[in-house]
Amino acid sequence: MVHNILRDRGTRLFLVLGGFFIANALIAEFIGVKIFSLEKTFGSSPLHLMLFGLDFSFNLTAGVLLWPVVFIMTDIINEYYGPKGVKFLSYLTAALISFAFFMFFYAIRLVPADFWPGSKESAGVPDMQVAFSAVFGQGLWIIVGSLIAFLIGQILDVVIFHRIKAITGEKMIWLRATGSTLISQFIDSFVVLGVAFYLGPRIDPSNGTPWTFEQWMSIGTGNYIYKFVVALAMTPVIYLGHYLIDRYLGHEKAVEMKNAAMNR
Repeated sequence: MVHNILRDRGTRLFLVLGGFFIANALIAEFIGVKIFSLEKTFGSSPLHLMLFGLDFSFNLTAGVLLWPVVFIMTDIINEYYGPKGVKFLSYLTAALISFAFFMFFYAIRLVPADFWPGSKESAGVPDMQVAFSAVFGQGLWIIVGSLIAFLIGQILDVVIFHRIKAITGEKMIWLRATGSTLISQFIDSFVVLGVAFYLGPRIDPSNGTPWTFEQWMSIGTGNYIYKFVVALAMTPVIYLGHYLIDRYLGHEKAVEMKNAAMNR
């Protein structure tokens, strides 16, 4: 029975796209604790621009490396499997991210072996337990903000994508894919920071000092500018993805799936 299901190219494609989608979302969540300098990464000096009255440079979470990929994957899945396919994967991803953080929470609280905390001291890590907790122990409001932003962004992406496709038909793939991504990424960039660092600490002071409104706007703008540029740069990748998938499925099967996706 399983063998017969996997023989269907549409099913195999959904498993591959879905697996890649979920993996990218999970990785983006886990590496998001690192803040990096975009300018220094490319060998340049920080910009130090004045934005919302603050000294602004592109200091971004490492998670932004993968979120544009997640949203482009959303558009490709949307094209062939419709809103139901995207929503299924989005809800599944949110559940798996929640499960992962739940497991991290308890893993952090396991009593370490006597030798382990100091096992990497020679490598510059004086306490592995503290390092483990710092990397995997993201605050509750960061997790909540990330999940809310992810689900809102995904649902918004689906709606905008299909509204544009209903008007343009099969033409202008770049408009529905890149356009829906740019709008959903805008919302995502500000919601996650707003919940995690602006509203969260005000509701629960134990989560640290809340950001000012200017900090929220400044850092959110920096994150969105990066995502905006990357989304535009990856537009050719969308066309390549469509070409490869159409070739894999065959013209008739691809057209059939696209038509069915519009009616789901």
